[in-house]
Amino acid sequence: MGFINLDRDAIEGYVANHLKLFISMVVGILVFVGIIAVSIFFIAIRGAEQVMVPEVRGKELTEALLELQVKELYPQIQLRYSLSTWDKGQILEQEPRSGTIVKAGRRVRLIVSQGVLINKVENYLGRTIDEVRIDLQTLFASTGSSSGISGGQPLLSLKEPFMYEYSAEPAGLILQQKPAPGTNISGPTVLEFVVSRGQENTGIKIPRLTGLSITDALEEIGRTGINFTFSTRPLREGEKGEMVVSQEPAGDSTASANTPVTLTVTGPEKIPAGEVFSLFKYAMPQNPYPLSVRLEALLPSGERRRIITVEYSGGEFTVPYRLPLGTTLILYMLNREIYRETVDSEE
Repeated sequence: MGFINLDRDAIEGYVANHLKLFISMVVGILVFVGIIAVSIFFIAIRGAEQVMVPEVRGKELTEALLELQVKELYPQIQLRYSLSTWDKGQILEQEPRSGTIVKAGRRVRLIVSQGVLINKVENYLGRTIDEVRIDLQTLFASTGSSSGISGGQPLLSLKEPFMYEYSAEPAGLILQQKPAPGTNISGPTVLEFVVSRGQENTGIKIPRLTGLSITDALEEIGRTGINFTFSTRPLREGEKGEMVVSQEPAGDSTASANTPVTLTVTGPEKIPAGEVFSLFKYAMPQNPYPLSVRLEALLPSGERRRIITVEYSGGEFTVPYRLPLGTTLILYMLNREIYRETVDSEE
């Protein structure tokens, strides 16, 4: 029995010694891991080394990249068309600018020149001046800059006012251009055009508008493209409201293409509460040939309503309307807004 008790004491002592050793090892490992975690934390807080952004504008892209690499800065490259073929591949702009203190690893935005957008003058003969104007705006807008190049100056621009001459070609068609088609472009270029006025004293048949409602008359005017002017007068006994009651020249007569047709319309029989019947007026510059003009109404509800779309050569633009108070009238020429007003009082 004594021998058995001796072995049991030895076993218990052995287990106790190893348990202490195991606990000591676990505590040591935890302390070691804690020291490492604290070290990493303080390293992270200290952050990356601070560096000065170098000046890379005007340098070739490869040279700029090497300078940024030395500073442990990373490039973010964007491409842009510029004024000349000579600066292709050079840095036009940088952000942050040179001299700025940043942390290593920061991204630096570089605007790199692609050279000129196009290198030859296109053939614009036989196209309308409106088409060319819109094409140039669309072309340069697609580069991400309002002008299409750096520096704010467009690569191609139009010399205005244009030169016009009468011809058998439709009004607005380009008859001559300078520089000639195929001319090389090395920098900003001004396009000069001679534009057709159409045939001199061309006669047109005046449509019959008397007896039409204002809405139908505006549709007919838009379809035929005649020059026009409106006036209003009170409704008389036996008449219908908002109708064309007279016109000059008379319907079905022949007149010069630029002859204005004077139209008189009646007011409504009854104006609903909160609505206004009036005449929209806007003095447009006189154009050598008609341009696309559109008048829209933006109602207080948010609904948009087209009132008239017509080819108009200029002068006082007058259009009758009946609309809710608070409506905004918006006038467009060549799909660009040129004027707006709010219907804010009864007249």
